[in-house]
Amino acid sequence: MKIYGVVLAAVFGCSIAMAQGTASPSSAGQAMAQTAADGGLTMWPKGVPPAGAARMSFENSAMMISHRTATGRVEVHQAVADFVVVQSGTATLITGGEVVDQVTTGPNELGGSSIRGGVSRTVTAGDVYVIPPGVPHWYVLEPGKEITCLLIKVTKK
Repeated sequence: MKIYGVVLAAVFGCSIAMAQGTASPSSAGQAMAQTAADGGLTMWPKGVPPAGAARMSFENSAMMISHRTATGRVEVHQAVADFVVVQSGTATLITGGEVVDQVTTGPNELGGSSIRGGVSRTVTAGDVYVIPPGVPHWYVLEPGKEITCLLIKVTKK
């Protein structure tokens, strides 16, 4: 439980910093990988990953930007929790319930075509939430809608 609180605090802090525009005007919209001389920090100014990379991985976690322009497939991460900060847009997030047409998509990963009997809620810019390991989740987007999220994925040990 402590790690969830620490990661959630970090995600929320990063989200606030990005929303406040901590990048300098010369770096706005450009990714900047900092060097050891800069304190060993890697920044994603305005949410843009360095060198176009969509994901940074660490020992038991990864950070990525997810941009969706259409309804995707159901996902179930059996060993990974998703800490999510919605940066822009809106979608219907359906969680729990039963995965329809369930298939294995990778190690400890399941997918499906839809969810039967889940809980539906609207998520929008500024929302912060955690999807624990094993919880089916599905983003449903209305035509013409988009959603962009900062995701921190933490692998259960």
